[in-house]
Amino acid sequence: MDFMAPNRLLRSSAVLIALAAVSMTAGCARNNKRPTADLAASRVTQIGVNSYLWRAALDTISFMPLLQTDSNGGVILTDWYINPNTPGERMKLTVTILDRDLRADALRVAASRQLQKGTDWVDAPVQAATTQKLEDIILTHARDLRRRAIGS
Repeated sequence: MDFMAPNRLLRSSAVLIALAAVSMTAGCARNNKRPTADLAASRVTQIGVNSYLWRAALDTISFMPLLQTDSNGGVILTDWYINPNTPGERMKLTVTILDRDLRADALRVAASRQLQKGTDWVDAPVQAATTQKLEDIILTHARDLRRRAIGS
């Protein structure tokens, strides 16, 4: 006797019910007028923040290990990154996208820097120009992504 048969029957019944529900509601929204979407709009809301800024931020810091990403909240946290050219220094970034519009004030980059002193890591200041340069790179890349979407 197959003791798993009731479980298979329940699973297949659930799948059939779900398929029936989808097929019944599929015909309800028959409207020949489809809304036109501006794929390159400056405001893109499929995720919680502007998708061009989100993609540009991820592309720009892709060399760093990601610790956490939240596309609805617009936060990207990296883990410590050690540049092979400067092994006694490490950086960590927090990129925050603050708005759904593609605007310069919708982006903030915060950086932490540490220097190695013996076996310990000691906090060190980050030049303001470093975070400003990262913001500029991300914004430029986001604008390029938007321009390419308009051209398509």
